[in-house]
Amino acid sequence: MSTTQSDRLRGLLEPLVSAADLDLEEIELSRAGRRRVLRIIVDSDDGATLDACAELSRAISEKLDESDAMGEEEYVLEVSSPGADRPLTEHRHYVRAVGRLARFQLHDSGELVARILTVDDEGLDLEVPGVKGRKPTARRIAFDEIAKARVELEFNRKDKKQEEEA
Repeated sequence: MSTTQSDRLRGLLEPLVSAADLDLEEIELSRAGRRRVLRIIVDSDDGATLDACAELSRAISEKLDESDAMGEEEYVLEVSSPGADRPLTEHRHYVRAVGRLARFQLHDSGELVARILTVDDEGLDLEVPGVKGRKPTARRIAFDEIAKARVELEFNRKDKKQEEEA
C-alpha cells in the first residue's frame, strides 16, 4: 500500500478507532486473488473484544463506503486485535505486556527471555528465570538496547487470580 493511501486511510479511520476507545495499531492492504484485503489491527489496554471489533468493522465499512479511499475495486475488510505473537514496538505494547514473558533480541548481547516487571520512560525492569533450580535474577534494559521484542506464549503459567488462591 502506498504511503499516501496509508496516511489517507489512517486519517479517515483513526477518529473512529479512537471513538471506540481503541488504538489503531496497523493498517495493511494486500491482495487475495482478484480481491484486496484491508486488515485493520486495533488494541487497547484491556484488549479488543470480538464485539468491539465487530462494531468498529461496521462503522469503518460505512465510512469507507461514504469516501473514495478504497476506489472502485472490490475489497474485504477485516478488523481484529493483534495476535499473541505481535512484536512489541511501542511503549504502550510493553506496558500491556507487564507480567508476561518476552523474548528480546538485544543489539549487543544476543537474546534474552525474561518476564517484564515494570516499564518506565527509559526502559524495562525484568526478571530473568533461573536455570536448573537457580533463583530468578533481576535485570534492567533500556529501550535503545532492544532490537526486537515479542511476548512468549505460556501454556502452563497460573494467572494472578490462580496464584492468589494457591
